[in-house]
Formats: sequence, C-alpha cells, structure tokens
Amino acid sequence: MKHANNDPYRDLRDSLRDLCAEYPNEYWRKIDHERSYPEAFVDALTHAGWMAALIPEQYGGSGLGLTEASVIMEEINRNGGNSGFCHGQMYNMNTLLRNGSEAQKQLYLPKIASGELRLQSMAVTEPSTGTDTTKMKTMAVKKDGRYVVNGQKVWISRVQHSDLMILLARTTPLADVKKKSEGLSCFLVDLHSAIGNGLTVQPIPNMVNHETNELFFDNLEIPEENLIGEEGMGFKYILDGLNAERALIAAECIGDGYWFVDRATRYANERIVFDRPIGKNQGIQFPIAEAYMDIRAADLMRYQACSLFDSHQPCGAEANMAKHLAATSSWKAANACLQTHGGFGFACEYDVERKFRETRLYQVAPISTNLILSYVAEHILGLPRSF
Repeated sequence: MKHANNDPYRDLRDSLRDLCAEYPNEYWRKIDHERSYPEAFVDALTHAGWMAALIPEQYGGSGLGLTEASVIMEEINRNGGNSGFCHGQMYNMNTLLRNGSEAQKQLYLPKIASGELRLQSMAVTEPSTGTDTTKMKTMAVKKDGRYVVNGQKVWISRVQHSDLMILLARTTPLADVKKKSEGLSCFLVDLHSAIGNGLTVQPIPNMVNHETNELFFDNLEIPEENLIGEEGMGFKYILDGLNAERALIAAECIGDGYWFVDRATRYANERIVFDRPIGKNQGIQFPIAEAYMDIRAADLMRYQACSLFDSHQPCGAEANMAKHLAATSSWKAANACLQTHGGFGFACEYDVERKFRETRLYQVAPISTNLILSYVAEHILGLPRSF
C-alpha cells in the first residue's frame, strides 16, 4: 500500500522509512523476546532530530507541530516498530512547552533536543483513583522553598529510560477546594536525584514488552523552581497534554492498522489453498477491506484533532474520538490479519502476534474506550452523566 502522491508529509515519511529500515523486523523481534529497550533505535531517532520535533528552533528543536509529530509516530508503527518506547517525550513535551517558565525552557529544552536528557515519563494515575484524576491522594506540601511529596502512582511508563518526569500531585486538599479539579499542580522531577532519595520504582511485568512501573513517594523533596506554571492549575495543564497524547496514540494505532492491512493483503495474495490464493475468497477479502476503510476514516479524525491542537483551539472531542476510532480500527485490522494468517499468525517469525499484543493495549490505555464513549455522550451529545 503506497502513500498518496499528494501527501504533504511524503518527504517526512520517506525520511522516517529510511531510518526505520535500519531496524528491521528481526531487531524488534529480538527486543520483544529479550524484554529489553530499543536503545539503538531511540538514540538514532534522537540524533536524527525526530524526538525534538515539537521543540521550537530557538531551543534547538525542529519547531514542528503535533501533526508532524503524529506522522513520525505513525511511520514507526507502520514500518513494524513500536513507538510506545518513545512517544512519551512527544506528548509530555507539551506540558513544559505551553506552561513552563522561560527559565525552565532554557534550562531543559536544549538538552532534551540534543538527547542529553530524556523527558519520557508522566506520573498521573494512582492505584485507587485510576482515571478519576481529581481524587488523587498523592500530596505535595510546600515547605521551606521546596515541595515534599508523599503518595503512590501506578502504570507509569519509561521511568527507567528517562531523566525527567512530569508529576501531577495535589497541593491543596480536596476538602479545601471549591471545584475538585482545583488544587492540583505539575512538577518536573529529576529522576536521577529522586530515585533512592524519596522515590522508589517497582517494575510491573506485563503482557507486552512495555516498561511500566509502580512509584512510591516517601518525603521526596522537589525544588520550588520545578513547579510548572501556577500552583493549583495542574489539572488544566495535564488535560492539554492528554489531548496531544490521545492524538498521537491515534496516529500510532493508524500506523499499526496500515501495517496489519499490508501484511494481511500480502499473505492473502501469496497463500495458495485448494489451488487458489486465499485472497480470492470474500471471507478473507471483506474483513481486510472493512478494516482498511475504518482506518482511513480514523486517519481523517486524527488530522482534524492535530490541526485544532496546533491552532491552539479546543480539541478534546476530536482527540478523544480520534483515539477511539483509531484504536478500534487497528484492533479490527489486527484480528483480520491474524485470521488471514491462520496458524502462522501465532508464529513469532511473522511478527503478527507481537503487533497484535501491542495494539491491543490501546483499547485500555491511555484511556479506555468506554470512558471515551461516556465523554462523547455527556459532553457532545448532552446526555446525562453516567457516573
């Protein structure tokens, strides 16, 4: 399946495809088998400037928008890789870019752009609150020019392969705020100084090769100058970053979806059963064709969400819908691809089972499909709140 000749991002895609070609299926298969981290690939991506896509040129970055960043993430997955190892820096960046002080930007952004520092991690989710973010219990108490943090986070990814982490914690007790979304603040955490000095990291083995962790905060001290933006405004900042996250995840699912369709189509043309290619059978054709149409539709919503974000316009509805449509269509494509391959779909050497596991994650995270449906029902259609 070729890109359209009028694709405005064709040169960008070609460059990414050339880089990804240096890390073929065997590379990703080995990383998955060993449960390791693709350091060589992430380093190559960084040195080529792609991980600094969203950083303005004055800080050493490329000055591109979320749309271009989404194309980068899409192409990694479309070429058989897994951008889940590095996508955090893309969407975490927006919290610092849009809400950080000039001093923070000058201190951190050039080092992130050069690859000296990685901003791969964001700590929001907690064991007892999950998506109900405003009820989080992790507290950051201001004391003598610093904040002292106590609490717990879970499903926090890429901590072991990051230098910096964005932390959302409550700075005003829930009982003392007028609105439950108030009193939450964002901090930039230096992981090298924090781990072992108030921060404990406990890895969580999981179904896919995804480095994620449980975090325990025990009187972790964070300098006052590491507060991002205004105290108490963190929930608003995080929501803005989450819209970017959902649009980027949508792009990754779209990349996965195209990968599954490509693989299924190729195998259906090549596999001969009863003296004919199985692709002649409508029972094979129709699921692949339907998955492809769904992916194309989700792709359009992805571009709309990114365009609105880049224009600094509200995009919560579009970002959520893009993520839902893309995750659903990718999962449909994954099932069609596995079914087309039959027993060979379960063989590691075909890579289908690996990508199958990887794309299944996005039905659950970073926000479950059910919660997106609830969001659309309540905030767009005006139906009564269900919880």
